[in-house]
Amino acid sequence: MRKIAMNARFYSHRATGMQRYGMEMADRLSDDLDILRPGRPMRGPEGHMWEQAWLAGSLRGRLLWSPNNTGPLAVAHQICTIHDIIPLDRPEWFSANFSRWYQWLMPRLARRVQHVIAISEFTKRRVMERLRVSADRITVIPNGVDSCFHPQPESEVDLVRRELGIPTPHYLLCLGSMEPRKNVGRLLAAWERIADRVPDDVHLVISGAKGSSTVFSEVSLDRIPLRVHFTGYVKQEHLPALYSGALALVYPSLYEGFGLPPLEAMACGTPVVTSSTTSIPEVTGDAAILVDPEDAEAIADGMLRVVESEELRENLRRAGLARAAQFSWDAAAAATRTLLQQMV
Repeated sequence: MRKIAMNARFYSHRATGMQRYGMEMADRLSDDLDILRPGRPMRGPEGHMWEQAWLAGSLRGRLLWSPNNTGPLAVAHQICTIHDIIPLDRPEWFSANFSRWYQWLMPRLARRVQHVIAISEFTKRRVMERLRVSADRITVIPNGVDSCFHPQPESEVDLVRRELGIPTPHYLLCLGSMEPRKNVGRLLAAWERIADRVPDDVHLVISGAKGSSTVFSEVSLDRIPLRVHFTGYVKQEHLPALYSGALALVYPSLYEGFGLPPLEAMACGTPVVTSSTTSIPEVTGDAAILVDPEDAEAIADGMLRVVESEELRENLRRAGLARAAQFSWDAAAAATRTLLQQMV
């Protein structure tokens, strides 16, 4: 039995941002810790019961690392990775039960555990301000980008485009689950402003699954403009080609603890138009067009600029590749391993 255990409840969920973080880290740290995961998929209250009761009782004195915002309150000898505190900052974006649970749990857990990992300086500031955790109990370890994200050959791009039913090789891409903070309504309003000013073969592609109704409040899209294509959820093995084929990634998210899609797109050589708020400027640096996500006109202007200027796209491509090279999951895992060993 190793001295460190990992709370791997995330294996019960579809692999999106936080779950992908857990899986990437588990792959790299499996020799250093015991991975404790439910024997079968558990969602909602059942998953919380597994975490708060069974997991807490199975540790036998080991240090626990909980990598996905939650952990058992009974365990003080624990490090918790906090990705964001969106349920506290913007509870209206979530179902009432989900918001109430996290508003009760997160402040208590953050003050109870031995140490907190934040995935960005922005998240660290919010944990200090909202959860009242002192700076010396928080270590910032940024996310990484998987080596699978790199520019893909045209043949692979065409194959994935056909599989997803994308009707044109010329498209702007938005990637993210259909939940309120992804700001799809304003994105569609922005697209409607410019659709008749860009070539007819340029489409807007929106990829991502509908957010769970037990977690997120409803996203109402009253009007879908012309030349908008929804792919639904896209498997990770298709993402590099999907990014690589896009004229640009448009990611006007209202709130991110880190924001993996802009980083992954840059690693694929894809220009990025994204939000100027929360953690995103930390990730993109000066390698993206930053816009006010609450201003549809600003989003539209960023989209139009990147469609109209090949020179701008090339400059963003080069800058994005250089920026993405500064992030890796290996580096994130190495820093996490060092911290865990210090705390054990």
